[in-house]
Amino acid sequence: MDDSLKPKTDAGRTVGPLAYMFMWIGDGVNLGNMTLGASIIVAGMATLNIFQTIAAAIVAIGIISTIFALNDRLGYREGVPYVVQLRMSFGIKGTVISSLLRAIPAIVWYGVQSWIGGTALNEIMKIVTGGTFDHVAICFVALQLVQIVLSMFGFHAVKWVETLASVVIMLALVYVFGILLTSHSTAIAENWVHAKGSWGLPFFGMIMVLLGNYAGIFVSAADYSRELKTGMSDAKRGSLYFMPITVAYGFVIIIGAMLAAATGITNPAKAIPSVIDNSFISLGVSAFIVIGVVATNMVANIIPPAYVITLLTKLKYKASVTVTGLLALCAFPWVLVQESSAKGLNVFILTYSAFLGPIVSILLVDYYILRKQKVNVADLYKADGPFAGFNPAAVIAMLIGAGAAFIEVDLAWIIGLVVAGIAYILLNKFAFKGSKFKEGTIFEK
Repeated sequence: MDDSLKPKTDAGRTVGPLAYMFMWIGDGVNLGNMTLGASIIVAGMATLNIFQTIAAAIVAIGIISTIFALNDRLGYREGVPYVVQLRMSFGIKGTVISSLLRAIPAIVWYGVQSWIGGTALNEIMKIVTGGTFDHVAICFVALQLVQIVLSMFGFHAVKWVETLASVVIMLALVYVFGILLTSHSTAIAENWVHAKGSWGLPFFGMIMVLLGNYAGIFVSAADYSRELKTGMSDAKRGSLYFMPITVAYGFVIIIGAMLAAATGITNPAKAIPSVIDNSFISLGVSAFIVIGVVATNMVANIIPPAYVITLLTKLKYKASVTVTGLLALCAFPWVLVQESSAKGLNVFILTYSAFLGPIVSILLVDYYILRKQKVNVADLYKADGPFAGFNPAAVIAMLIGAGAAFIEVDLAWIIGLVVAGIAYILLNKFAFKGSKFKEGTIFEK
């Protein structure tokens, strides 16, 4: 097993609380998240008004922070990554399926973020060349190659970029927010604030979309918490998620909706320059959009799938991040994020969250209810140990949860979470008698 997958020692943990918070602020203010806010506006019409949008964001962020605080505990205490945590519930062979279900959405998001960043880079080139250069595809590929090189230096390679980008982009977005209020308030009021909207399925569906956007990140919370310095209480660590995500994610969702309402454009990298009537400011904002994309991908969309590829292929870390970057080039992000609508992105999020809801539910039920937070970490690394093979109860519960989720795709994450959790408990109690995966649980005979 590659050294990157072994438990992190105290000496190997170099991320402090402040840097950790800035990391989540930097992740929250990315343009992909802004696109979700913009998705509320479809063909110039708002599916939710301002009050419904804010309420959906508050509910989603509260749930996101809670799941983060619960699911990061094993990684923080023991220093194990997500792909090893999965072995506790799914077994070494069962981990293949569940880890791929985390890796694939991350790779697609990697491509989506890079496409938005490539669009911003293209805006820079248009300004610099006076409009003679206009090739988003070339900028997309160039940015992806740069990110592949940067990602070879590991989790800490752009920690300073993350901190700088989070502060500067927030300031830039405050500036954009001011322009939208002063110059586009009439269009925003007509197209969004005073829209009828809905407190029904579209409202709950948007909560699921905003939740699903983070589903791939909080399911692999151990990948991040294992980098955090030891000695923090569970409550304090929980605040390191809630505060930055509330400030960054909440603000960016509102900005995205305002931009789309004012311009009718759902790609924020194109919408922002259209509301800033100053080429120099547009250039600066676009530059930091590019930096923010790189920082976000390094944190949320490169490390987890690279760990999965390392585990499944035995490739070294640098080779794995290269493969991850090349796969992201083939994610067809231009299909998911179109100029007039980001509906495709919402459908993608709801679809993969139908599987990730069940996975995080199984991990939490196993760790907190069945094992009472007691896991022999050494056994997780033994190829012939008690976690060898696959746990049929976990795999079946995941499939039952995902199947139920597709009954109502707009509510996929929460349905999958509840159904899979209940199914996992019942299967452990009544089925697979003598299963070695019951050892160390409340159902051990």
